[in-house]
Amino acid sequence: MDTRIDFRYLSEPDMIAAGVLDMPHCVEVMNETFDLYARGDYRMAGPNNDSHGARMIFPDDPPFPTMPKGDDERRFTAMPAYLGGSFGTTGVKWYGSNLANREKGLPRSILMFTLNDTDTAAPLAIMSANLLSAMRTGAVSGVGARYFARQDSRVAGVVGPGVMGRTTLAAMAAVLPNLDTVQVRGRGQASLDDFVTWVRAELPQITDIRIVDSNEAAVHGADVVAYCATAKAGDVENYPMLRREWLKPGAFVAMPAPANIDEGLEDTSVRKVVDSYGLYEAWAMDAPPPTHQFVGIIGCKFLDLVAEGKLRHWDIEELGPVVTGDADGRRNDEEIVLFSVGGLPIEDVAWGTAIYRNAVERGIGTVLPLWNTPAMA
Repeated sequence: MDTRIDFRYLSEPDMIAAGVLDMPHCVEVMNETFDLYARGDYRMAGPNNDSHGARMIFPDDPPFPTMPKGDDERRFTAMPAYLGGSFGTTGVKWYGSNLANREKGLPRSILMFTLNDTDTAAPLAIMSANLLSAMRTGAVSGVGARYFARQDSRVAGVVGPGVMGRTTLAAMAAVLPNLDTVQVRGRGQASLDDFVTWVRAELPQITDIRIVDSNEAAVHGADVVAYCATAKAGDVENYPMLRREWLKPGAFVAMPAPANIDEGLEDTSVRKVVDSYGLYEAWAMDAPPPTHQFVGIIGCKFLDLVAEGKLRHWDIEELGPVVTGDADGRRNDEEIVLFSVGGLPIEDVAWGTAIYRNAVERGIGTVLPLWNTPAMA
């Protein structure tokens, strides 16, 4: 038998060459992913198979001199998953995060992704995953906008002009051809300048860029909204707030970052959609309600409201059944829809598999040997 195993290493430039920044394609791949999710053709970690992954954090007061202190956003996380359908692959995203990285000119999180053959567990690829993760996160909001945004949407509001804000806007633009205006609010001029430069270069359909000085101004009059500002987990009072009075009737709001909502948006007249109900249940197993104080994603707030008796389980809808046609997308032009994006490991497997197959077809990357014959078998 041939026991040789090789795998493909894909650096960030390799990933770009293999199409990782192709947002329209990524949206289609995420659409297929949520179809498979709704049908149950997937597995993730945890007792309910819907876990975000396993997180390792450091203590606030480490007992050993060489152990790092648990500063803001310092953690390591492993996110394993299997995805069926046309993918049939298994993988794990592994990343470390430290907010202090920015002082060194590095991104807050540095991510790698390993893709495996589901049958043998042999590695197929090890790839740079910062762009992979950013694109799939944005693309999920694009899938949400496809089904829940008004298709005549023209104005986007962006709170937080960083990487997540860019990819979310790009995904919305990919599915909303009339989108031509963006209102953006950021904390610093440098990030705003970078955002404007990026939009002009990458999204030519956006011809009107308006820099505003408050979250309310970014949201006011917008047809679609991306709430993408970063905030420290646990500091609920400082999560970016969204108020119902700011939103126009018919607005669609994608929320892939920490955020909070007022009582008006808690009301059942506002539709609440999540990427995966089980994902937030898994977080609640790790951090019992109120989970929102530990995980800032708004879906945790939704489930906290269920625990408090303010919402019912069925008041919270999932994206997957809408993708499969088993549930309604937008029902009328006036309804407001909040969409929580927590991030599923199957998304990394899906986009990682697509990029790996592109790389193989185009001869991109470096093929490395694992072994010719295993030393112990």
